[in-house]
Amino acid sequence: MTKIDIISGFLGAGKTTLIKKLLKEELKNEKTVLIENEFGEIGIDSGFLKDSGIEIKEMNQGCICCSLVGDFGTSLKEVLKVYNPERIIIEPSGVGKLSDVIKAVEGVMKSTDSKINSSVVVVDATRCKMYIKNFGEFYLNQISNASTIVLSRTDKMDQEKLEKCVEMIREYNQFASIITTSWDKLESKLIIDTIENGRDLNSQLLQEVEEEYSHHEEGCCCGGHDHDHHYNHGETCGCGGHDHDHHHGHNHGHHADEVFTSWGKETTKIYTKEQIKEILLKLEEEKEFGMVLRAKGMVPSKEEPWIYFDYVPGEIEVRDGKADTIGKLCVIGSKLNEDKLSKLFFGK
Repeated sequence: MTKIDIISGFLGAGKTTLIKKLLKEELKNEKTVLIENEFGEIGIDSGFLKDSGIEIKEMNQGCICCSLVGDFGTSLKEVLKVYNPERIIIEPSGVGKLSDVIKAVEGVMKSTDSKINSSVVVVDATRCKMYIKNFGEFYLNQISNASTIVLSRTDKMDQEKLEKCVEMIREYNQFASIITTSWDKLESKLIIDTIENGRDLNSQLLQEVEEEYSHHEEGCCCGGHDHDHHYNHGETCGCGGHDHDHHHGHNHGHHADEVFTSWGKETTKIYTKEQIKEILLKLEEEKEFGMVLRAKGMVPSKEEPWIYFDYVPGEIEVRDGKADTIGKLCVIGSKLNEDKLSKLFFGK
């Protein structure tokens, strides 16, 4: 029986970082396959994950829950057949709807020896309130369909704000386990145990919930609650208009590609770390470039090694990395000004 863990999260929440930690530590002796899907033309994350020795199936044509639902099912069956892994980790696009990914996996389970082991969402605690307000239907779909919610960047906020973040999450998901402790302080085994057993590190809160809902049926893959949620936003699922029993607030819903845009380029241009840092700082100027939610890339440097970078609003990481076949960069956001982004990165 192959365990399937779906580890989702909004753009830049840190799901790739969490997956790398689990693969490197607790899962290093398990036969694991990672299937990842990105929103954007160019695959970046595969470069970051190559050195972990995990098989990666890249799908960049669209979201896992959009145009790839059919192909995804075939691919998942192929992975199960060819590799017969103990565990599959699925990392959906940051703007995918978790309910759609769960349904796609459920469709494959019927004809294979596999089970959904967990549906996890990584939530950036520092941006939780803002993202619920700005991207409600996508963001809340991930939160409300998760069996475990792992908060990131909790070490960057005070106790009061962290408690408010947990309260907001509980409004949309009363059943999920929530991990609030900084990952650096946790052993991967404890994270895996929580994901697999639904044990909340905030045990008192979970006990209250369990007592209140002790009569609730168990066995549902997402913590025992119904996949159908009422939203203030109108919504359709993100898979080409096929309805998956969502309740529509009004007739028009949003597909990921209507709300989010992705701008990606391959490049041979050589950069310095200082140049990359200056570029990333300028991405904060929303009026100039649109709302940039995430930027990442790997580019050649004047000296070895290459430059790898990650950006989410207010946070920049620039580090050394292995040389790749060609430089790649990708910017994801809402209402992006591609001409100005091109000028910023390439001077033209």
